[in-house]
Amino acid sequence: DAGVSYVGISLDGLERVNDEFRGVKGAFQMALDGIRNCQNAALKVGLRFTMNKLNADQVPGIFDLVEQDGIERVCFYHLVYSGRGSDLVNQDLSHAETRQIVDLIMNRTAEMHEKGLKKEVLTVDNHADGPYLYLRMLKEQNPRASEALELLKMNGGNSSGQGIACVSWDGQVYADQFWRQHSFGTVLSRPFSEIWPDLSNPLMAKLKDKKRHVTGRCAVCTWLDICGGNFRARAEAITGDIWGEDPACYLTDDEIGGS
Repeated sequence: DAGVSYVGISLDGLERVNDEFRGVKGAFQMALDGIRNCQNAALKVGLRFTMNKLNADQVPGIFDLVEQDGIERVCFYHLVYSGRGSDLVNQDLSHAETRQIVDLIMNRTAEMHEKGLKKEVLTVDNHADGPYLYLRMLKEQNPRASEALELLKMNGGNSSGQGIACVSWDGQVYADQFWRQHSFGTVLSRPFSEIWPDLSNPLMAKLKDKKRHVTGRCAVCTWLDICGGNFRARAEAITGDIWGEDPACYLTDDEIGGS
């Protein structure tokens, strides 16, 4: 009745692993209760899972849960090194591990499709996933590869500071939900409609056209128009340079050099 159309519920593993992450015994069961409450109220509901070394082995079980419990959507988040995620930098997946888990996600998604199950499966916060998917489709001679490429171009990859904004609980406006070091003002004193297009802020001006400002591998990458330069928050966290390359990009030099 309040107009809510979708609820995302975080699970970082099955029962033991999720409860360890949450620090609350019974958190997993309470999350399942929340899922069922949403389903009973005819609300679309999905899972949110942040991938790292401590829970990567849980991904197959999460897919099983999605199938068994009739959950419509699952979002697998790559780790972003901000907030509490800053404490997990050493637990982030290596590039090889990331490729392995993204392949597993693609495989399980294809299996569900072949079963006739209508599920939405997303990978989030690492825009190298788009080119990686396209390159796999080319390798497999998938007839829809060119269609996928056009959709990826339309999407444009990371849009922090452009199509994505975060208005925090206290009214502060940020480029995205992870990047809280740089506020553009507060909606408590100035309308969002004035804050967001205001290019007098140097960072906002560059974010609106960030492909011109990224450096390193990002600057020479064939897939820049598809990836959008990936996550600036990760680049800043590791290198101290907002415009440096995203350290979580797992594409090889050969892969970024050409199609």
